[in-house]
Amino acid sequence: MEKPRYHFLSLDLSESASSQNTERSNLDENGSRGSSLTAGLKKRGHGSRSWIKIDKNGNSKILKLDKATIMRHCSLPARDLRLLDPLFIYPSTILGRENAIVVSLEQIRCIITADEVILMNSLDGCVVQYKSELCKRLRRNRDKAEDLPFEFRALELALELICMSLDAQVKELEREIYPVLDELATSISTLNLERVRRLKGHLLALTQRVQKVRDEIEHLMDDDGDMAEMYLTEKKQRSEAYLLNDVSVQTDTSGGAREVSKSAPVSPVGAFSGAPFLQRAFSSIMSSSKHGSLMDSSDGENIEQLEMLLEAYFVVIDNTMSKLLSLKEYIDDTEDLINIKLGNVQNQLIQFQLLLTAATFVATVFASVTAVFGMNFADSIFDRPSTFNWVLVFTGFTCGFLYVCFLIYLRHRKVFPV
Repeated sequence: MEKPRYHFLSLDLSESASSQNTERSNLDENGSRGSSLTAGLKKRGHGSRSWIKIDKNGNSKILKLDKATIMRHCSLPARDLRLLDPLFIYPSTILGRENAIVVSLEQIRCIITADEVILMNSLDGCVVQYKSELCKRLRRNRDKAEDLPFEFRALELALELICMSLDAQVKELEREIYPVLDELATSISTLNLERVRRLKGHLLALTQRVQKVRDEIEHLMDDDGDMAEMYLTEKKQRSEAYLLNDVSVQTDTSGGAREVSKSAPVSPVGAFSGAPFLQRAFSSIMSSSKHGSLMDSSDGENIEQLEMLLEAYFVVIDNTMSKLLSLKEYIDDTEDLINIKLGNVQNQLIQFQLLLTAATFVATVFASVTAVFGMNFADSIFDRPSTFNWVLVFTGFTCGFLYVCFLIYLRHRKVFPV
C-alpha cells in the first residue's frame, strides 16, 4: 500500500543523529585524515549542529542533527538549508515547500512543519525568547480550539518577534540620533560629524534589514501559489483523505472484478494484464479529480486566512520603515542646513577677501606715490617741506575715493548684500 505523501518519516531524530555521529567518529579513527582545510570544509558542509525541536504540545528538546537527516526528515533540498547555516549571511527569507516552511528572519532560523518546529539553537536573546514564548503559547492553548493551524502560529510568532525587535532598534536609534543632529545643527565640529557619520551607517544597515523583511512579506502576499503552499496542516489532511479514498476505490474495483470473473468467462490476457492497468488508471484519474476539486474549494479560504495574518505584520513593518524614512529625511535636512551654513561662511570669507584685496590695492597706490617722492633726485619741490605734506594728503584722499568707488561697484554688481 502506498504511503501518504505528506506523512513524515517515522524515525527518532536523536537516534539517527547519534548513529551517524558514531559512524563518523569511527571513520575518523580508522580512516586516513586529510589536511586541515579539507577537514574544515567537511565539517562545514556535513557536520552536526545543535537544533531545538518543539512539538505541538509545547515540549522542546535539544538535538544534534546534520544536513542529511534534516533533508530526509523534512523533504528539503540542500539549497534551502544554506539559508539556515550560520556560516552564511543571507537576507531575510520565507519559503513555502511541500512539507515545510523555511524561515530565515534575522536571528530566527527554523523549519516549520505541520507537527513540529526545528529551530537553530543559539544563545541570541531573540532565539531564546522565540523558543520560550512558543512553548508557553502551545502549552497554554493545548486544549483550546485555535483559528490558526500549528505552522501559522509558529510563523506568526517569528514575525511578531522580528517586527518587535526591529521596531525597538529603530526607537533606540531615534533616541540616540536626534540629540546628536540637534547639537550638530548648532555647533559644527569634527566630533559631531563623526558621530553622525557612524549613526548614519547604522541607519542605512537597519533600513536594508527592515526593507528586506517588508519586501519578503509583500512578495508572499502578492503570490497566491506561495501562500497556498504554506498551508501544511490542510495538505497533510488532504493527503490522508486521498489515501483513504484511493484504498476504498481500489477495494471496490477489485471486488467488482472478482464478481465478474465468477459470472462470465474472461480471457487470461484481460484478467492478468488489462484489469490492473485499467484499475490504476481509473484510480489515478479519480484521485486527481478529487485533489483538484478539494484544492479549488479550500484554497480561497486558506489564502485569505494567511493573507490577513501577513497583512497585519506588513502594516507593522511598514510603520517601522516609515520611521526610518522620516529619520533619514531629518538627517538629510540637517545636512542641507549644514551645507547652507558652510556656504554662508564661505561667502563671507569671499567678501572679506574682496575687501582685503581692495584695501591692499589702495595701500599699494599710496605706497607707490610715497616711494616716488622718497627717491634721491633734485627737484624744486623739496625746497618747501610743507609741499610734501600736501602731496600725502592729496594721495590719501585719492586712495580713499578709489576704495569707496570700488565698494560702490561691488554693491552695484550685488556681490555684497544691500
